[in-house]
Amino acid sequence: MKYRHLFFDLDHTLWDFEKNANETLRTLYERHNFARYNSFSVDEFISVYSDINHALWRLYQSNKITQSQLREVRFSRTLMRLGVPEVEIPATISAEFTDILPQKSAVFPFTHEVLDYLKPKYRLHLITNGFNDIQGIKLASSNLTHYFEEVITSEESGCLKPDPRMFRHALERTGATAAESLMIGDNLECDVLGAYNAGIDQVYFNPDKRRHFNQITHEISCLSELKEFL
Repeated sequence: MKYRHLFFDLDHTLWDFEKNANETLRTLYERHNFARYNSFSVDEFISVYSDINHALWRLYQSNKITQSQLREVRFSRTLMRLGVPEVEIPATISAEFTDILPQKSAVFPFTHEVLDYLKPKYRLHLITNGFNDIQGIKLASSNLTHYFEEVITSEESGCLKPDPRMFRHALERTGATAAESLMIGDNLECDVLGAYNAGIDQVYFNPDKRRHFNQITHEISCLSELKEFL
């Protein structure tokens, strides 16, 4: 068996971030009665938030903004773009989102089945750019905690994927070598290229079958496909 250690990304790979976030945003839309403005629907709220949040995450992963800056501005920018006066933006909405979101439990199809299959055969770990204060809650809410020996976060390691130093830190922390490790994730830059630059084989989880021209060790569109070669 070539691989002994499997490193998974969490958000968008196992834990269905988009579904869980959209449910949370619908709750906030209703809680704060944003319909009273008669200027944007809940779907528009979700769409604009998603665009702004993704852009801010790209800045965060490039070390151009901090975690606190990301959290502080994503809702104010969203609501101001949708026409809500700045003075009427709920001061607690970002904290509410951070409280509700990790309690959601949606995961991608076959997540538990595949992890049940892999757990007896491999040592499983997580490498995530997600924040320390909510990753553990996400894992518990979705019944994923018991699968993983180590959870390596960007805050704990001091760097962000795709920085190869984060992957080297993960290898050191788990006692693994690059040759016996495999990284599974949905992000071509952060997960695939980051692992490649650290000398680690990769699995690109591509459920939307996005076209690309990257050389990757393995590519899958469903987590169940992992069982075909692991």
